[in-house]
Amino acid sequence: MNLSELTEGLRDFDINDLDFNNAGNWPLLVKLFVWVLVLGVVIFLGYYLRLNDMNSTLDQAKAKQEMLKKDYENKAFKAANLDTYRQQMADMDKSFGALVKQLPKDTEVPGLLEDITHTGLGSGLEITSIELQPERMAEFYVELPIEIEVKGGFHDFGSFVSGVASLPRIVTLHDFAIQPGESGLLNMTITAKTYRYNDKESE
Repeated sequence: MNLSELTEGLRDFDINDLDFNNAGNWPLLVKLFVWVLVLGVVIFLGYYLRLNDMNSTLDQAKAKQEMLKKDYENKAFKAANLDTYRQQMADMDKSFGALVKQLPKDTEVPGLLEDITHTGLGSGLEITSIELQPERMAEFYVELPIEIEVKGGFHDFGSFVSGVASLPRIVTLHDFAIQPGESGLLNMTITAKTYRYNDKESE
């Protein structure tokens, strides 16, 4: 069968005459066309699905590349500034050590109470009471509250607060209350807090 015979067979061909239940009797050109069409659809779908999968893999690889690039840049920056970081750490250790030295040890608390008492008496105040309160634990330090009650004049209170603030150890003052007392004096209650290093947490 040559090309002329095939074209002559197609001249009298009508698509309505196709019997889909008897595809074997279709003209050869129709069969070839359907085969090429089916093959093209299969190739297109396979390529399209495969291409989508490859694109998804490519997007994931690009995202990972960006993440690794940023991680590399961060590490490169840290490596380039390593000496600066080491110097900063040394400065922080030095500052931290200086602060720790200002925190009283257990054996220094009585001396601190004496300093507070002397500061109060030197400010012209009458010490009514000084009582240690239960310790409060924190991550790196232990807080030691001290309840103080004094009598005196308003300006004497100011001198006392200034004197406590200038003590060589860290002492902070909180929750003060002033009320009128006898003989024209004022009563003041105030909480002083000092701190010591938490050796157990540091270990």
